[in-house]
Amino acid sequence: MATSIIILYFLPFFSSQPVSESVIVKQPILIIASITAVFSVISYIWLPKKQSTFPSSLVIYLLLTACVSGLIVTTGSASSPFIALWMLVAVFAGLFGVWGLLPMLAGIGAFVAAEYLKGNFTPELIVLVSFVGILPLVASFIIWHSKSGKADDGSDRAYKDLAHELSQVATQSEVVINAIGDGVMAVDGKGTIQLINPAAQRILGWGKQDALALSYKSVLQLVDHTGKALDPTIDPVQQVLNTNQQVRNNDLTIASKTGKKMMTSLVVSPVGDMGSGVIIVFRDITKEKAEEREQAEFISTASHEMRTPVASIEGYLGLALNPNTAQIDDKARDFILKAHEAAQHLGRLFQDLLDVSKADDRRLANNPKVIDMVAFTHDIVQGFQQKAADKGLSLTFKPNPDDGARHVAPVYNVNLDNDHIREIIDNLTENAIKYTPTGNVIVDVTGTEDKVIVSIKDSGIGIPNEDMPHLFQKFYRVDNVDTREIGGTGLGLYLCRRLAETMGGRIWAESEYKKGSTFFVELPRISSQEAAQLVEQQNLAAQAASNQEAAQTAGLATFDPNQPQVTAAAPSETPIVTATPTAAQPATTVPRGESLTPEQIAAHVAQLKAMIKEQETTTPPNPTAPQPANTPVAPVAPPRTPSVAIPARDQAQPPQ
Repeated sequence: MATSIIILYFLPFFSSQPVSESVIVKQPILIIASITAVFSVISYIWLPKKQSTFPSSLVIYLLLTACVSGLIVTTGSASSPFIALWMLVAVFAGLFGVWGLLPMLAGIGAFVAAEYLKGNFTPELIVLVSFVGILPLVASFIIWHSKSGKADDGSDRAYKDLAHELSQVATQSEVVINAIGDGVMAVDGKGTIQLINPAAQRILGWGKQDALALSYKSVLQLVDHTGKALDPTIDPVQQVLNTNQQVRNNDLTIASKTGKKMMTSLVVSPVGDMGSGVIIVFRDITKEKAEEREQAEFISTASHEMRTPVASIEGYLGLALNPNTAQIDDKARDFILKAHEAAQHLGRLFQDLLDVSKADDRRLANNPKVIDMVAFTHDIVQGFQQKAADKGLSLTFKPNPDDGARHVAPVYNVNLDNDHIREIIDNLTENAIKYTPTGNVIVDVTGTEDKVIVSIKDSGIGIPNEDMPHLFQKFYRVDNVDTREIGGTGLGLYLCRRLAETMGGRIWAESEYKKGSTFFVELPRISSQEAAQLVEQQNLAAQAASNQEAAQTAGLATFDPNQPQVTAAAPSETPIVTATPTAAQPATTVPRGESLTPEQIAAHVAQLKAMIKEQETTTPPNPTAPQPANTPVAPVAPPRTPSVAIPARDQAQPPQ
């Protein structure tokens, strides 16, 4: 085993492929493994001739134990791929009796204490220690005790005491697992349930004897938020078995044995080597999700209702600042400017709250358009140049810097919602300027064949390591002496993450405290050929929508959206008028066949009704000269009088 560790140390030097950090042997482990190998060779050749082999074998075993322990600690601790070596070494502990078992127990205790001090004392760790650390020692004691025989009464008594102690440890581990309020399941590499605690039985409605030896898919029935069974590619248990990386998920639903569905928080952790097995820890969060929805609805409603008075305040303050509508002195102007900025900030806060509520409820709109990310990002960065200059910062767009020279920028096309992309880049660039006292901010756009990556790098205050895992959580803000004077709500980065995920991308950050940060946004890229096809399709769809709107405005009886043109009467230079405008109610000119928005159409209809009503009240009908109901009003076209175009189907009939 020591020789294998030595060979593994030199593997990266001869491998043509990059080697994962999790399998690289550190130099101190190489030294211990070398000492173990050399001492083993010497013991094999010389020591048996001069003395008993037990002391030398014990020394070799302890050296090997130290080597394996160090290897596991330096390659990921609980997630190390070499945990199986510990089980192999532990099986031989019983061969040396108390001298072999006690050091192993001491090592396990030290490992648990270290993880507890790090804050990693979790149910998964308890299960891991029980199965990987304690059970091999119990098996070792049983195997070697049965073969060693009873040398004397004292030795037999020591073995019994040790067995009793180990039994107590195993019993305590079982008590802890059974006392956990979260459901715990142990699944092997084939997906078969090996352990299920009482909490899991209570949540799922399965008995222990019924669930053991069954596939986890039969007991832990996972469905997505739409109620559909999970595809194997997104099944968290299969993901962990295939990647040997922990997976957390709070968006899945569990169906119990009786058909009851409940939302769950799920943590799946690997055990041993890839594909060896997993530990599943889950709990019912249906009530918590319901409370979150109620809070989100309250925030959404309150934000929506408060936007109206804030907009009014902002409008009146704007009127007060306008010299055409109000005359104020410089001191009052300064006060009103500050109040206007505060009202704008409050409006942005309410908008962020609304966007977060929509993101949590999956109500964010998604209107994809083909976008050239280099040109699009450059336009956004240009809008921040003045803000950066006011703070004395250098804001640079790397693909196309504004240095007066000509640059050939690569083309990175995406088919995504431009409003979402703009909000992400706006937020990240504004944060970079906000958290950079001096220095520069560099925005870059790079990519691969299928990805586009926008990076925003600053030389600001940076982010401490302990804050990095929580950076994109809702309402989370880095709280230290450098950030307390800088305002913020903790919603911006969370909203950026949700927007990126909505578009099929991701966002992450790299930072070193006091040395700056870099934020990355990765989005799916499309080829130039695909972009050209999508642009053509989007133009045709826009033309069809415009034609349909024009047809509705012109009052056509039928409309074929497949035809690029609208069949209508020939346009006339003289607009059609159905009522004579008055001084109190002037008309507006709308040429026949022009495309109008729904708001314009509604305004014209309201204007027409008002004009007709005014004519009816000011000009009573003449009973001596009635007109037939089907006689249209003669068109009138006063030479210099604006007029209103009325569709044929909406022409007003004269009063009877």
